[in-house]
Amino acid sequence: MLFSILVAHYNNWDYFQDCYNSIKNQTYQNLEIIIVDDCSTDGSYEKLQELAKADSRIQLFRNNVNSKVGFTKRRCIEEANGEICGFLDPDDFLTNTAVEESALAYKGENCIATYSKIKLVNDKGKAVGDFKYSREIPQHKNLFFNINFEVAHFFTFKKSTYSQTEGIDPALTSAVDQDLYLKLYEKGNFKFINSFQYLYRLHDKGVSQDKSKKAKLNENWHKVILATCHRRKINKLYGKNVAEITDLPKYIFEKENSFFKKLLRKLS
Repeated sequence: MLFSILVAHYNNWDYFQDCYNSIKNQTYQNLEIIIVDDCSTDGSYEKLQELAKADSRIQLFRNNVNSKVGFTKRRCIEEANGEICGFLDPDDFLTNTAVEESALAYKGENCIATYSKIKLVNDKGKAVGDFKYSREIPQHKNLFFNINFEVAHFFTFKKSTYSQTEGIDPALTSAVDQDLYLKLYEKGNFKFINSFQYLYRLHDKGVSQDKSKKAKLNENWHKVILATCHRRKINKLYGKNVAEITDLPKYIFEKENSFFKKLLRKLS
């Protein structure tokens, strides 16, 4: 089974060294590396070209103009040849068995996607803690919006199932992963792999960590949840009309994290 590791790249050559080395060290090697560069300006695309010449598994593409992360990640999937795809951000990296564990999860399992636990590392790649929200989720729940980020990296999915969706919204400049997760959630079962597969780098330039982009991130996340409600024909949330809610992420988060809801999660 061919596995496609998808990398949406922009000005990340230095961190990408760790990312690429983690791919080379995978115990599962029936894979291809799809890299789409979004018009990097730091000379990293030329370095990627040299790397692609040395590694035949790398399929390198470049956008005609800087098109942002939604367009770039969507193109990554379109260019992939593998039966299973998994996104790896260029500033992050994988544990050595991540791809093998993910590939095995599809054998004899009724699942269309997998996700795992995450180890947090600093800008030097040194472990600083664990992402505490990863956990097994209920299946086929119409009101599941991944509001607590239970589903996150290392996220893999069947490309054939993705093709049944409308695909990643290319206009998004953030909340792209949430868009992907929620669309696929509607198509089949997710499997939680209870091990650390993904090392997420904490640094100031990360899209989800850049405070200057917080307002736009929240705007995009609201857009993703609103589109999800429309697909699922949800008109009301907790007794309030969806159209009247101006900040869906905040509204749902507060409802889902009441004392009673937290207690129920703890007991489960």
